[in-house]
Amino acid sequence: MPKYLISGSYVGEGIQGLLKDGGTKRREAVEQLIGSLGGTVESVHFAFGDDDFFIIADVPDNVKAAAGSLIASSTGAVSAKITVLLTPEELDEVSGISVEYRPPGQ
Repeated sequence: MPKYLISGSYVGEGIQGLLKDGGTKRREAVEQLIGSLGGTVESVHFAFGDDDFFIIADVPDNVKAAAGSLIASSTGAVSAKITVLLTPEELDEVSGISVEYRPPGQ
């Protein structure tokens, strides 16, 4: 199952909700959302700086991962982004692919 890094920030009422409910309730909500997409949460971390949270999750496919991101972002309480994570073995496959390509301007 593909693995994703989900990161983002709480916005407006999302910040107030986090302060009211705390981190464990937020983790439970994330686990419920990812579970409803057929996935599992590996870890949830909170931070300060540019991003407020980092989630590593296994989700069946890109469509379901995008749906989860859109559903969460549509609330206006979070701004999230998703990064698809590749295993070392998947990168081995990538490095074995050869194609013809002409760079721009050549």
